[in-house]
Amino acid sequence: MANDWLGLAGRVAIVTGAAGGIGSAIAAELAGAGAAVGVLDLDGAAAEKVAAGLRAQGARAAAAACDTTNEASVAAALAATRAALGDADILVNNAGVLRPGPLSEIPIAQWNALMAVNLTGYLACAQAVRPQMLAKGGGALVHIASIAATNPQPRSGAYSPSKAGVAMLSRQIAYEWGPDRIRSNVVSPGLIRTPLSEAFYQAPGVLERRSEMVPAGRVGTPKDIADAVTFLASPRAAYVNGAELLVDGGLDQVMMGLVPRPGY
Repeated sequence: MANDWLGLAGRVAIVTGAAGGIGSAIAAELAGAGAAVGVLDLDGAAAEKVAAGLRAQGARAAAAACDTTNEASVAAALAATRAALGDADILVNNAGVLRPGPLSEIPIAQWNALMAVNLTGYLACAQAVRPQMLAKGGGALVHIASIAATNPQPRSGAYSPSKAGVAMLSRQIAYEWGPDRIRSNVVSPGLIRTPLSEAFYQAPGVLERRSEMVPAGRVGTPKDIADAVTFLASPRAAYVNGAELLVDGGLDQVMMGLVPRPGY
C-alpha cells in the first residue's frame, strides 16, 4: 500500500459530512491509507453510496445517517459504526453549512441553527467519540474550519464566527484532552472547488480571477484538504496537538499586496 508510511492501517476513522465534496475526499484518502471508515452524513442514502464505493475499492467502510445537531442521532450513528468497524481512533469533524446574509439582518434562529451544525455539532461528536478513543488509549480529532475563521467573510452571516469558534474549540480540546493522549487539530481550507461551490465557478471569469489571486496559481481541490487531514490524523503527526493548518495555496498572504503603495 502506497501510504503505509502513515501508519493508518487497521485504524478506524469517523468522518462527518462525508457525502459532500471535501468529506468524501477525506473518507477516500483515509481508506486509501488503510483505515476503516465510518461514513456519517445527514443524507443516509448518500453516505451509503460513499461507503459502498470505498468497499468496492477493498476498504472496510460503514455508513450511518447522522444529524450532528442531535445528540441521540450522533450516539446512534457512532454505535452503528462501532458495531461494524470497532472503536474509533480518529474523528474528522467536517459537517457544515453556509447561509448567506449580512449580520444586520440574520435572524437569531438562523444564527443558532448554523452554529448548531458548524460548532456545537463538532463538540457533540467529539464528546460522543471520546469514550471509544479512551478505550483504545488515545486518538486524533481533526476539525475542518476555514480561512474565514481569521478573515471575515462578507455577507455570510454567522459563518466566519462559527469557524473561528471551531479553531478555539480545537485548542481547548487539545489542552483538556491531551493528557488522555487525544490530539485535536484544525485544517482550514482556502478556495476549494467542490460541488457546493461549483455554481460560482460556472460564472464567466470566476475561476480565472480566483486562480490569479492565489500565489499557487490555482483553486484548491478536495484532495488538497484530504491530504492534510490524513497527515494530522496519522501517527506521523503524533506530536502535533492544538495546531491549525491553513491549506489555501498562500491566499492568506496576499492582503498587503492589495494595499496601494505609491512608488513601489
